[in-house]
Amino acid sequence: MANHKSSIKRARQSQERRLRNRMVKTRVKNATKAVRAAAAENPAEAASQLRAAQSTIAKAAKKGVIHKRAAARKISRLARQVNAASQ
Repeated sequence: MANHKSSIKRARQSQERRLRNRMVKTRVKNATKAVRAAAAENPAEAASQLRAAQSTIAKAAKKGVIHKRAAARKISRLARQVNAASQ
């Protein structure tokens, strides 16, 4: 465990940041799951789900929770899946 005052504060900040990041990552996973489910069952609804997921993923990248290229890759793969389902 941390002993110095500064390391105690750093541990506390890291814990808060970890929990915040975990919430954002969970939001991204749930949005991704919703798009995949919609693409499989209802391609008409998948487009609106994709827009919501793109927004969620972009926000996560902007906050630095995930890398911007990882976000672009996730969005690209979801878009390809939705386009394939709609054809």
